[in-house]
Amino acid sequence: MGVLAWILFGLIAGVLAKWIMPGKDPGGIIVTILIGIGGAFVGGWLGSMVGMGSMGDFSLGSFVTAILGALVLLFAYRMIRK
Repeated sequence: MGVLAWILFGLIAGVLAKWIMPGKDPGGIIVTILIGIGGAFVGGWLGSMVGMGSMGDFSLGSFVTAILGALVLLFAYRMIRK
């Protein structure tokens, strides 16, 4: 259930990251969602390393780290694709 939950978390984080950082993405909405899922995994993993939530825990800290991870990956993707 942890992986499926983080995929769902990632979908939400990807949508919120797109909303926070609007603009035309080279890959469209599907790539943005996939980046959100990846960001949720990376953010959740890093957040669990520093004690700000855990991979199996749904809290405000884990949600924030998922969104931050999605924002970082979205920013990096935009810089690489330009």
